[in-house]
Amino acid sequence: IQFRRGGLRATAGPRLTRSPEDMNIPFSQWTKEQVCGWLEDYGLGQYVSLTRQWIEHGQTLLSAAPQDFEKEMGMKHPLHRKKLQLALRAFTTKITEKSSELDHIWVTRWLDDIGLPQYKDQFHEARVDGRMLQYLTVNDLLTLKVTSQLHHLSIKCAIHVLHVNKFNPNCLRRRPGEEKQPSPSEVVQWSNHRVMEWLRAVDLAEYAPNLRGSGVHGGLIILEPRFSSETLALLLNIPPQKTLLRRHLATAFAALVGPQAMQEKREYGNATGHVPLTTTAKVKPKKLGFTQFSHLRKRRPDDADYICQIESGGLTVNGVSRLSSTAHRGLSPSLDRQVEK
Repeated sequence: IQFRRGGLRATAGPRLTRSPEDMNIPFSQWTKEQVCGWLEDYGLGQYVSLTRQWIEHGQTLLSAAPQDFEKEMGMKHPLHRKKLQLALRAFTTKITEKSSELDHIWVTRWLDDIGLPQYKDQFHEARVDGRMLQYLTVNDLLTLKVTSQLHHLSIKCAIHVLHVNKFNPNCLRRRPGEEKQPSPSEVVQWSNHRVMEWLRAVDLAEYAPNLRGSGVHGGLIILEPRFSSETLALLLNIPPQKTLLRRHLATAFAALVGPQAMQEKREYGNATGHVPLTTTAKVKPKKLGFTQFSHLRKRRPDDADYICQIESGGLTVNGVSRLSSTAHRGLSPSLDRQVEK
């Protein structure tokens, strides 16, 4: 196989494409050609010609403000600017995150695995890579034209599974294993295809294809307390009048998620003010008050803005590491207020 610079690679991120000489030199001292070569490898090759006219060395990029990327490099896509900012921050802090090893080609395959292939074009165009997934916000998803509340939850739970598995690119299970009764800690790593295999195993094969493009994967089933057998029946298009079939699904679902997760789902479903998960609810962008506009340029996203917040010492359910208390109750409270039914 012949590789070329900027070509499509499996999972090798930009850190793996630099030559040993480059890695021993601080980014600030990289030459114009080294920086442009790195941009190619990083999936931002379209900006090389303008960058070559603008910069003298790596320090030019490190000293630049986000608006300079747009003005000098023609970088109009907000997520391209974010991608570049995150990479430059990593060069400055010298902190290597495992997520940085997953490139934008890997992310498009991951979307297949979590049952959301319909977003592959937008994610690919935005060059969303593993590190961007780690720092993805609600508004980033809206920029990527992901407006479904259920799909936001799907992506959030899938990112949580990546966090727990230290961004291991092969952590999702696509095929049935030897286990007769899988534990919740195994189910949480099931891909969308593996969930469809389970439906076939519990005699619901005719409904399994309805899960394509649904965003249903093991992480969503186990980690989202609002995701119930009723939600699954709705997504599978099992008619309400088929009560025996729905009861059969409910029994199989309870056995799959385990007693502890089922108890949490029941408690959440019985709570005052509980809003059941629907397939049609949309997420709207945060509305900015008049006083907030003056701070807009200075504002930086804090942890509360990320679609998936990970805190140390999180909960475990049946051996499954859970989202933090502010995040594991479905969407975070600030996001719940933005849902349009």
